[in-house]
Amino acid sequence: MSRELARPALFFVHNASVKSCLRAQQSLVRSCPPPPRQLAGPFRVSGFFQKTAPWLLGRQSATSISKGPSLFSGLSESAKRLFSSSASPRVAELDIGNNGFLLRPRRVITDKRVGFWLVGSATLVFGIVVLGGLTRLTESGLSITEWKPVTGSIPPLTQGDWEAQFEKYKESPEFKLLNSNMTLEEFKFIFFMEWAHRLWGRVIGLSFVLPGLYFILRKKTSPRVSRRIFGIALLIGFQGFIGWWMVKSGLSDHFLKDNIEEGKYKDSHPRVSQYRLATHLGLAFAVYLSMLWTGLEALKENRWIKEPKQALRNISMLSNPVLKPYKYAAAGLLGLVFLTAMSGAFVAGLDAGLIYNEFPYMGEGFIPPRSELFSSFYARRKDDSDLIWRNMLENPVTVQLIHRIMATTSFAAIVGFHFLSSRLYRKTLIPRIIYRGSHGVVGFAVLQVALGITTLLYLVPTPIAASHQAGSLALLTSVLILCMRLRRPRGAIQALLGTLAQTK
Repeated sequence: MSRELARPALFFVHNASVKSCLRAQQSLVRSCPPPPRQLAGPFRVSGFFQKTAPWLLGRQSATSISKGPSLFSGLSESAKRLFSSSASPRVAELDIGNNGFLLRPRRVITDKRVGFWLVGSATLVFGIVVLGGLTRLTESGLSITEWKPVTGSIPPLTQGDWEAQFEKYKESPEFKLLNSNMTLEEFKFIFFMEWAHRLWGRVIGLSFVLPGLYFILRKKTSPRVSRRIFGIALLIGFQGFIGWWMVKSGLSDHFLKDNIEEGKYKDSHPRVSQYRLATHLGLAFAVYLSMLWTGLEALKENRWIKEPKQALRNISMLSNPVLKPYKYAAAGLLGLVFLTAMSGAFVAGLDAGLIYNEFPYMGEGFIPPRSELFSSFYARRKDDSDLIWRNMLENPVTVQLIHRIMATTSFAAIVGFHFLSSRLYRKTLIPRIIYRGSHGVVGFAVLQVALGITTLLYLVPTPIAASHQAGSLALLTSVLILCMRLRRPRGAIQALLGTLAQTK
């Protein structure tokens, strides 16, 4: 046989005959002849097999290709059922030699039920982000002063249990400095807010790990998606640790010290560290985006194989080199919106929304005085070498200004991106679904700006402020979906679509 066929390649099989192969190096589809009866040596190829191909359980097609033993002579019954089921197309690795064929099945398209499950899991994460914002706005996050991952899921059941929990809270800096007049009934409210937030996190962990194991063991996921599920599961477990690490910062005894120690900044208001709050929120966003991206990708690939011709038309349009800067702009927009949301976490952590409650001015101008923006009060070193960066991250005035600038920049970038989308759509360079997606991004951006300004003007009311936090994730979701629609499929998927389009 030729050297070309001796290399690893992808064979696309339909109706028991080799139709075409994909060169992995160049991602080009070219016709391939059937293997000869006698081969110079064994080699391995991979192939897509149509989900309804009746030849998978037979022997005639194998002997028609080679005089050797049947293609399925070494295939287990479970593997035969795997290929003959009505599931998504799969990949198979074949060892072809003088004695015949050996086939090893491998899935290439993830089951659409996995996609729906991932999107549902992302919805749960969206909910816990909103609940976390409510927990912070009601100042309930420090009501539970211990971390019990298992037994902590059970709330106090008796009056004695409630009194014991209340006594623990009385030892915290928040109670001694802010809530010394709190009653037991008032404590129950903030306790249940934090308890519900932690319980929701446990539910997310269990509802992700257990179904994820089931789908992987039942081979409902491709190896690529299986690795992502494993990575997301690790992030969820790490997020629980980060959450307690954040809460612990608000229980520190340094809030109770009467004097400012040299080299340390003392905050008289017990609150969690804004650095840890931003880390906790950023990791929650990362988990959400990972779940949503993987789930939408699985659903999109399943839609593609149902309508391969339409999918190939859209893919061909998106393959235009002219759109390369447009795709980079969409990715940059996603990063910019994410960073703007993280700057909002610093605003929340420092209660920076409670000052300069006006827009667009901050005092007598658009920018506060320099003495307020870069105050030496926040510097910890004697030579003030950390003056700039500490004010940018710890000074509420500077933090609010940065958030305003980033929010304005994000809004302007979104509007500019929409104008670019309109221009490309009029020139028929992008599909209609992309143009409609840019419309959605602009709509969420306008809503988010309105919520942000309203939150500021009305001194951070809880319902509007929680809606503003939810709006940031909704805006990020709309940009993520737009980026997903702009993404071309993997080479193997694109070649599979080409094969299916020829057979339909």
